Amino acid sequence: MSAPHCDLDVRPILREGGDPFAAIMQAVAALAPGQRLRLLAPFKPVPLFHVLGARGFSPSAREIGSGDWEVIFTPAGVEQSEEAPLPSHDDDDWPAPDLELDSRDLEPPEPMVRALQAVEILAPGQTVAVLLPREPIFLFDELRARGHHWRGAFEPEGHYRVVIRSGGRERS
Repeated sequence: MSAPHCDLDVRPILREGGDPFAAIMQAVAALAPGQRLRLLAPFKPVPLFHVLGARGFSPSAREIGSGDWEVIFTPAGVEQSEEAPLPSHDDDDWPAPDLELDSRDLEPPEPMVRALQAVEILAPGQTVAVLLPREPIFLFDELRARGHHWRGAFEPEGHYRVVIRSGGRERS
């Protein structure tokens, strides 16, 4: 049986304008053998995946609502836990995409521009699926600011697929 995970919430540090990197590295250094680190952050900390990956940790990330993320960093040799995802209103009743865009061969910022243009022409509740060469971190900020919802993941072929549901204003 593995040790319980260590929790670290860096959201307050970031809200106050601080840099949580030192706190994260202190938490990692204090982990018992086989212990996981459970990190809560206001964004998906992709650069940290690489830093801790070099130290033998595998990340498992999921959005937990309001743009916040939970990432479990599991040390090598420890089985990933299969915790049930938290319920979200965005998980229910997602229709098939009304529109599909393949932006894998476009140079930035064109994939983001095309995705935003596509979602703006949708009626509220309609969806668009967009294939991208990488995870669109900056697109997520724009979608959040405009009141849209999304879910996305890396596909086995290596590209990122995001499905965006319009939460936009009613059209007259």
